Amino acid sequence: MNAQDLKYSILQLAIQGKLVEQREEEEGTAEELYQQIQGEKKKLIDEGKIKKTKALPEITEDEIPFGVPESWKWVRLSEIIDVRDGTHDTPKYVIEGVPLVTSKNLKNGEIDFDNVKLISLEDSEKINQRSGVDDGDILFAMIGSIGNPVLVKKSRDFSIKNMALFKVINRSLFKMEYLLYFLQLEQEFMKKKATGAVQSFVSLSFLRSYLVPLPPTEEQKRIVAKIEELLPYVEKYDKAYSEVEELNKKFPEDMEKSILQYAIQGNIVEQREEEGTAEELYQQIQEEKKKLFEIGEIKKFKKLPEITEDEAPFDIPDSWKWVRLGDISLNIGDIDHKMPPTVKEGYPYVSPLNFTKNSIDYDGAKKIGQKDFEHLSKKIKPERNDIIFPRYGTIGVIRMVDTDREFLVSYSCCTIKNIDRYIYPQYVFYTLKSGMIKKEINRYINKTTQPNVGLESIKKFMFPLPPLEEQKRIVEKIEELLPFTEQLVK
Repeated sequence: MNAQDLKYSILQLAIQGKLVEQREEEEGTAEELYQQIQGEKKKLIDEGKIKKTKALPEITEDEIPFGVPESWKWVRLSEIIDVRDGTHDTPKYVIEGVPLVTSKNLKNGEIDFDNVKLISLEDSEKINQRSGVDDGDILFAMIGSIGNPVLVKKSRDFSIKNMALFKVINRSLFKMEYLLYFLQLEQEFMKKKATGAVQSFVSLSFLRSYLVPLPPTEEQKRIVAKIEELLPYVEKYDKAYSEVEELNKKFPEDMEKSILQYAIQGNIVEQREEEGTAEELYQQIQEEKKKLFEIGEIKKFKKLPEITEDEAPFDIPDSWKWVRLGDISLNIGDIDHKMPPTVKEGYPYVSPLNFTKNSIDYDGAKKIGQKDFEHLSKKIKPERNDIIFPRYGTIGVIRMVDTDREFLVSYSCCTIKNIDRYIYPQYVFYTLKSGMIKKEINRYINKTTQPNVGLESIKKFMFPLPPLEEQKRIVEKIEELLPFTEQLVK
């Protein structure tokens, strides 16, 4: 239950007579109160202070939405309140004058005067002859965003347009705060009953005949006092609930980061002597790359700087080795930095905009023609288990290729190709998702107009290399644990 639902539950209990107890010692019933209000209303009509309204229909059993205590009474709103509305005309706006408050200016229980339009004093006085607002009145939006009731605490003069104005008949008999809380609860139901094709609205007759459960005066006071006692706790609950929701939202991501960090530090599975060392694996990779260069399958690779002890961000097992990403990759490259013409039917040209939660939307990507595809793919063509690494924008938000479909990757990304015989691609993928690589990105990022990371910098990224079989066992353990991070917040 969120804070809004909790507040509605409290208000629902209040208007059903279940929030505070009924007290026999309190004099009077709602029926007696109703008769007193009718007497006061008649006086005001006789004095010309309020207008006489049409007689309202009797309340039938079928109309009553729920039961209320015996000392209460169901009434129609205009039987206990003077219900009016503001002007529906549009006076001429001026640079200096009196604020004309409309539905748009009712926000969070207050009047927002920041963007209010101004009218002349003459027009304001004309409107206020029929719709003057006094301290303690309630304003209620009738058009557009229906509801948003405001109990007026007047600090300046203003006039109203396109909104209902609820004025109390006798303040000692009826608590306007009780009506305010009732309207806060009922406004959602009123919105559903609104009419209008272009702009929804509720009519004055609809509001005047709206059913209200009326408690005796003293009980109204106790209901209001109890609501006002509870609302600060609802606000605290809202803050706590929001924090928990935020934690729940972040928990899977934070837990994944912790698991990955634990994994790349060599703490998630045990080390096994029979699996050899990363130094041996590293030498095998260098030999393999040398052979591939000699037969012309890869270009000559630049020697990357040696890793110093000071560079290592954390300790790793003795059987592991700190390496540069470029030293253990078959290739890290991108295509020409020019967008080819797009076509209706062709080869997907993928960018980070096509990244889904855990994959790539190949069908939703732009398409390029066969000639451009063949030309650009000579430089580097992504294949299954390659890693797509954005170098601009969402830098390092990576995806692994999960298809044998032919496509290209935008020059905003690079493609990382692994030597599958010696490097387990999924291990590289999870390492590149870890917080350590984010630190590497920050270390090498070019903070220009559009921040980016260059190919040569990505090749220099520090990488904790375990023996091959241990890489596989690490990935198995990660993929066993990650589903639990989602389940823990369900």
